[in-house]
Amino acid sequence: MANADCKKDSAQQPWTYRPMPAMDDAQFAQWQELLESRTGMTLSPERRSFLEANLGIRMRELGCDSYQTYFEKVTQGPGAIVEWATLVDRLTVQETRFFRDAEAFELVYEYATQLAGEKRRRALEAWSVGCSTGEEAYTLAMVLHKALQPFQQRPYYGVTGTDISLVALEKARKAQFGPRKLVTTQPDDRQRYFRQASNDLVEVVPEIRDRVCFSQLNVLKLRHAPMHGMDVIFCQNVLIYFRRWRRREIASRLAERLAPGGLLVFGQGELTDWQHPELERVPASNVLAWRRRRDT
Repeated sequence: MANADCKKDSAQQPWTYRPMPAMDDAQFAQWQELLESRTGMTLSPERRSFLEANLGIRMRELGCDSYQTYFEKVTQGPGAIVEWATLVDRLTVQETRFFRDAEAFELVYEYATQLAGEKRRRALEAWSVGCSTGEEAYTLAMVLHKALQPFQQRPYYGVTGTDISLVALEKARKAQFGPRKLVTTQPDDRQRYFRQASNDLVEVVPEIRDRVCFSQLNVLKLRHAPMHGMDVIFCQNVLIYFRRWRRREIASRLAERLAPGGLLVFGQGELTDWQHPELERVPASNVLAWRRRRDT
């Protein structure tokens, strides 16, 4: 068995320049099985280069010259949990921005406006599943704020953002972003919901930031999630990583956590031929969404 300790050898060529060995079929299958069993994420053979590149970056940082050695490091020993969390962050795509899917957020706005018009007494609760670095969760808060503000002096709502990556969640809590994250944000929303934090960063205003909380959650463990009675569940660009049967399982778990009349939003093309006895499809041409029947 290979030694799971990764050490740098200063007498050899610097690790940052040394080419990594090619990953053989057995090694790739081993990493595929580990990722799917722990996160549900599937890697097709076409994505072997993606895996090699990301593993290689981390292995160079640690001084590992063997995929097997690094595999043992993330599965064995006292530091395995921490290293696994670091690796998951590297393998999770976190490219997102504010108001990324304008039509989906417009649907949420219309739904929240309808609820506000009903003069209900409890706060409106939304959940961003796979929130990454927080842009989606904060956008939901901005949309709810705009929808509820005309109906009462102080709008009552809250947004929960969950993700498997602790590193991403740490960034989300800071609520500071570069200009590239705001390219799809309208000027009025920029002025209203952001303020300058530094020369190259802006931050979400406290009025919105205080309405959003973040927590780590693996979507494979939704049955243990404390969220229930959610009015809006927003789950975009998450299911694309999973097999079709698991996508349906995740969708069904999320449906169970909707309040009567609640709205469930997925990314276009992420879910096909899925039905739930308590949900009805929202008739929107460019948004994949369902509502839970009020009589359930």
